[in-house]
Amino acid sequence: MPKADYFQDPDAPAANSLTPVVNVAIRDDAGRLLLIRRSDDGYWALPGGFMDCGERIADAAAREVREETGLMVKVTGIVGLYTDPAHVTAFDDGEVHQQCTVCFHATVVGGTPRPTAEAASVDYYAEEQLTALKIHPVMRLRIEHCFTENQPPYIG
Repeated sequence: MPKADYFQDPDAPAANSLTPVVNVAIRDDAGRLLLIRRSDDGYWALPGGFMDCGERIADAAAREVREETGLMVKVTGIVGLYTDPAHVTAFDDGEVHQQCTVCFHATVVGGTPRPTAEAASVDYYAEEQLTALKIHPVMRLRIEHCFTENQPPYIG
């Protein structure tokens, strides 16, 4: 399903739906953050995706990580809640989503990171390595918050 992300773009289409989304911050023992390079647009991002009907949001987070990376995780906390109406995603079927995204902290409890159909690459990155990666501005904000220690969850 081709899509286009808009952020603070006056030419963006108006949202016609609100969509619950999850992202997941997973750090290794060295403090590096797990990122995926999305197969659909080539951007680097936190693993995540849409919550399904009948699913708890933390279960959606664990499912999305497993589907995109091969890792099994346990959700341990919340990085933040992201609801900026200036960020919409337009799909070729006419849907334009404003996301309500919960970004979680999680720890790995099993599996091995591997590329998938949704993630062309899966790897851990130190904070200083991020400037070289192609990351959407909305995702970059979430990633920056993942590296912020001992802060209350972001709400915005």
